[in-house]
Amino acid sequence: MEFAKTGMSCPDCRLADLCLPYGLHVNEVQQLARIVKNKRPLKTDEYLYLQGDECQSLYAVKSGSFRSFIAHADGSEQTIGFYLPGELMGLDSLQHGRFTCSTVALETGAVCDVPLSRLNELCSEIPGLQIQMMRMLSKEIVADHDKIVLLGHRTAKEKMATFILMLSIRYGALGFSNTVFNLSMRRQDIANFLGLTIETVSRQLAELSKQGIITVKQRGVQINNLDLLKAIVDIVPQTDCISDSR
Repeated sequence: MEFAKTGMSCPDCRLADLCLPYGLHVNEVQQLARIVKNKRPLKTDEYLYLQGDECQSLYAVKSGSFRSFIAHADGSEQTIGFYLPGELMGLDSLQHGRFTCSTVALETGAVCDVPLSRLNELCSEIPGLQIQMMRMLSKEIVADHDKIVLLGHRTAKEKMATFILMLSIRYGALGFSNTVFNLSMRRQDIANFLGLTIETVSRQLAELSKQGIITVKQRGVQINNLDLLKAIVDIVPQTDCISDSR
């Protein structure tokens, strides 16, 4: 799914209100645009960065979607989040200067490369940019809290319903349909993120379909009854790793 043209700069990007330019004056957005680099498109399963790599840039998703995960010594992986257009990747590196997870493209996608040294300079010059960076850092903290709620003492059905509902909210924030969208992530990625088996994820999707709440065709999802989907979830997180970036 294309959200913004690969070569489009910040002042013309439809994702500006979801990303770093949010709240900035026109001249400030132009200053930001001058330091942003457009990386070549990434193919499905291509890595953007690896766990342990030195961080020289943060990355804003321009199109496509991405998965972040932590690799363990025994070769297993723990999916910790999914990123959609307008979201900023790499914030986990700010503490020690190295990425604490790896990030891979779930489909063909593009990112904006924001050099960290130049971004720090601009934050000192543009108060609004510093405020937006704080908002995005705060969003990451809230996302961590919400993941605890999502993965806590909840049934498999509640986890699956919450996951779909959060995608619905996120796509709606992007200006797209909040009832018809694709699950760009594989079933095994969803299962790994939710702490379920692939069979359980498939079974819960089938059960939600049987009840008429959703319709699933391959990776496409259509929410037929949003109210019933919400009713399954006792406590709906306001945002999670796939929620509004502002």
